[in-house]
Amino acid sequence: IQYGGDLFDQYDIIEKHTQAGLELVEKYVKFVKERTEIEQNYAKHLRNLSKKYNLKRSSKDEPECRLSSYQSFLDILNEMNDYAGQRELIAEDLMMNICIDLTKYLQELKQERKAYLMEAKKAQQSLEMTYKQLDSSKKRFEREWRESERTTQYAEKTDQDINATKADVEKAKQQAHMRAHVAEDCKNDYAAQLQKYNKEQNQFYFQDMPLIFNKLQDLDERRVRKLAQGYILFSDTEKHVIPIIGKCLEGITKAGTNVNEKNDSLVLIEQNKSGFERPGDLEFEDFSQGINRASSDSSLGTPKGPMDLLGKNRSKNFWLFSKRNKPTVTEDFGHLPPEQRRKRLQHKLEEICKELQKEVDQSEALGKMKDVYEKNPQMGDPDSLLSQISQTSQNIERLRGELNKYELCVFFFCSPDGAHSDESPPDPSQAIYAEFDDDFEDEELAAPIGKCTAMYNFPGASEGTISMQEGEVLAVVEEDKGDGWTRVRRNNGDEGYIPTSYVTITLNK
Repeated sequence: IQYGGDLFDQYDIIEKHTQAGLELVEKYVKFVKERTEIEQNYAKHLRNLSKKYNLKRSSKDEPECRLSSYQSFLDILNEMNDYAGQRELIAEDLMMNICIDLTKYLQELKQERKAYLMEAKKAQQSLEMTYKQLDSSKKRFEREWRESERTTQYAEKTDQDINATKADVEKAKQQAHMRAHVAEDCKNDYAAQLQKYNKEQNQFYFQDMPLIFNKLQDLDERRVRKLAQGYILFSDTEKHVIPIIGKCLEGITKAGTNVNEKNDSLVLIEQNKSGFERPGDLEFEDFSQGINRASSDSSLGTPKGPMDLLGKNRSKNFWLFSKRNKPTVTEDFGHLPPEQRRKRLQHKLEEICKELQKEVDQSEALGKMKDVYEKNPQMGDPDSLLSQISQTSQNIERLRGELNKYELCVFFFCSPDGAHSDESPPDPSQAIYAEFDDDFEDEELAAPIGKCTAMYNFPGASEGTISMQEGEVLAVVEEDKGDGWTRVRRNNGDEGYIPTSYVTITLNK
């Protein structure tokens, strides 16, 4: 089935149909562009929403963040952020694979169609020019033939006229003969033009136009086939990311199942228990028996109630629901209850140890760099590192002093009577955190808190990251702090960060 067969005389229909087909491609491209804008705006709103409700880094150390309900909410926000990334990927693929590709293909089709229509127009103009020549020769033949008949009739009439002279008759016959000869020439020219036109008309309707129409048909069918592929890509683009979107939704479901209300209650208790004992009963003071005020006041000094347990606040009333002013924060956390004070002191020690280790590592690195510069002066001036080395040494001394101070605080706090000892302070090396050696030479790697399995490949090209292959099992060293990254370690000791959404994590219980 070809246009050049049954539609040989439907130039206008074919031209209109092919133009409408190209307009349909343009309309589809515009439709997909608007769809990509919707996806991009959707992803943007999702990211802004996730960012709006995500905790700031300064808030991630708040006690509530240790609760499973808070952690699960952060996991949901991270999954929504990853989900937004997939919507952006859909928009990018739609734009690249459909909009840009179809727009380029459409321009090629327009140029090709324009060439075919110009070719058809030239063939039409050539046939029309031949027809005009034919019509002109036909009219000339008709005019000359009538003139020949008139002169012939005049010659015959003159020959029969008795009053006509012999010269008049001869002249009329010569005129009739000449006109008959001219009419015969016009007849032959008309016949030649007719033969030429019929030949060109036959070629026009049986060869030239059918060939052009068949080319336009091939062009239109290729357009339809390309457009159909664009329709399929519209669906396949989203199907391609459905598995990852499914993982995001599974992560949200898992975040809900990870909420443990009992564990949250336990965490709240551990975070906030004061370590105080419940106050005992107050003794009855019988003023009718002549007890003087001084002795009464002195009897209250016996450790029997909450005032004795509150230490510095023993002069204040002890009420569970009283509106107390915020306590003044002290450097040794003496304003906190015993249990909370112990935890804060331990946490402070850990922070100092980490910071000290960082400064020690930097000092070693600067020392090695200085040695390299001394051995290879072309690489750098060793004197340029002196100020950094000096500053690092001062930081190390300062941190070691703070470490010793807080180790003493922990030692005194953990003495048998639960308060500061009146005895002379012992050797700081005997404190409860003596294992934190000043030089940190024997510091062990942090113990894993769980394990994870890679769901996708990750190249780990950025600084601080580590590569992994799908299915690889790694040890979890540090949980996601809400920024979408988890710190892991291989069996060979290599450590680095990986995207949390690329793995399934199982924490130790």
